[in-house]
Amino acid sequence: MARSEQASFVWRQQFIHTYLERDLPQLGITIPAPTLLRFWTMLAHYHGGIWNAAEAARSLGSTEPTARRYLDLLAGLFMVRQLQPWHENLKKRQVKAPKVYVRDSGLLHALLGLASEREILSHPKVGASWEGYAIEETLRVVRPEAAYFWATHTGAELDLFLLKGGRRYGVEVKFQDAPRLTASMRIALADLRLEHLTVLYPGDLRYDLDRRVTVVPLAQLASGKADMVATGPTKRKRRRVT
Repeated sequence: MARSEQASFVWRQQFIHTYLERDLPQLGITIPAPTLLRFWTMLAHYHGGIWNAAEAARSLGSTEPTARRYLDLLAGLFMVRQLQPWHENLKKRQVKAPKVYVRDSGLLHALLGLASEREILSHPKVGASWEGYAIEETLRVVRPEAAYFWATHTGAELDLFLLKGGRRYGVEVKFQDAPRLTASMRIALADLRLEHLTVLYPGDLRYDLDRRVTVVPLAQLASGKADMVATGPTKRKRRRVT
């Protein structure tokens, strides 16, 4: 609704400062605003990555318990999402630290200093930004009983592992024009015993990669035009998005 990208960027920057300097003290939070702003900005650079409390504490010049307390605070204020890892009884070393996301992509871009679409698309975090946005939309629409991510130290991973209605579903997020079936997807299907795996992408065509793997445009999911947990073929042949 802003008149321009620059006007939107300025508004979001002002919102961040007002939130830290006025709103949080009214809630009884006494952590200095510059300290929380610095930490929040650090989290923006961690966005979509595995949380490392020791590294964050060193960068902040504090202790690990303090860094974890700040993270829990922002998560409790719904500004940050801690996506916990799923542990399966497998003969594989699995990642056990959470992933962190700035829940609002507009605030993420403001914290990263990205004022325009052009700057976002040329930034190294563009894929992670898309992933975080897709995860928030998926959780809003699907409303699962529980949500996790899954990753092993050998490289197999799944962006979102959902439990809904007693069934297991997987979600992969790809910032690509034509996602393909990967070895990691096959491993996740087998090891996690998924009912179905959905690949969300920014295109506009829905197509199948496998009997249990469907590529779905995120716009269709967000608008309610696509059922992410539907199984079975879509009867649409795969075509490359141009």
